[in-house]
Amino acid sequence: MHGWFQKLLKSRASVPAQCEQETKVAKKSVSSVSSASTSSPSTSTSSSLSSSPSLGTAPFKKTSQPQSALSSLLRWSRKYDVFVCHSSVHSDTEEAIRLVSFLEASPQSLRCFLWQRDTCPGGAMSTELCQAVEESHLRALLITPNFLQDDWCIYMMHQALAEGPMSNRLIPLVQNLSRSQYPQELRFFFYIDLSRNPDRGYTLVNKTVLKYLQDLAIKEKELECNTDSSDEPSGESSPKKDNLMLSNDPTETQIPLEVIEKRDKSLSDVCEHHQQ
Repeated sequence: MHGWFQKLLKSRASVPAQCEQETKVAKKSVSSVSSASTSSPSTSTSSSLSSSPSLGTAPFKKTSQPQSALSSLLRWSRKYDVFVCHSSVHSDTEEAIRLVSFLEASPQSLRCFLWQRDTCPGGAMSTELCQAVEESHLRALLITPNFLQDDWCIYMMHQALAEGPMSNRLIPLVQNLSRSQYPQELRFFFYIDLSRNPDRGYTLVNKTVLKYLQDLAIKEKELECNTDSSDEPSGESSPKKDNLMLSNDPTETQIPLEVIEKRDKSLSDVCEHHQQ
């Protein structure tokens, strides 16, 4: 009986001590939470300050991108990027349409001249075609057996050669043509064979045009460096623009008088032949 009474007293004495210990643990947890809550704003503030740029540093400036070959002033000085010359035979016309569709559907959206689509109704054929040649950077000749039998195609080939011989502005495209039939006037030009793989040939034409336009952009940059950068008064033209336009003026063909006379004579012969 005495032992049982002592155990009861011990159990009652241990209850207040346990409650006091639990109270201390609760207070300690509350104090830790409060300290964490008070330190979190400073931590977030310090992290935001560390992530934000310092006041003494200058803002970051993006480096200027080089001028695109497709937006150069020299490129837009002419109306077309490529003049496609082909015979009026249906098969050649279909091939020319496929080529133009490929070039114009590319990401660069090249500007092409196709005489069935871009000539002015009622205009003189010689005027329309010669003007298109002058307003084009490059001339793609779709040379087929039908091309060699077409007087207008031969005339336009000579026109292109007279305006820019050996100037990397002529792209011969050969299809269903033997080496012996290849025009002697173009023997110094590399050609693209469309007979085996037309899609690969179209891709080469696209790369050739882009390479030419890139060279134009480089030329424009060199002219800008050599041009005086002084400001011009309002109302006066810029010498930089005048030099760029003059260096690639479609009207400045610089054709010798003998070539012009020969061209006019061949044009009259072609007209007489078609009238007969």
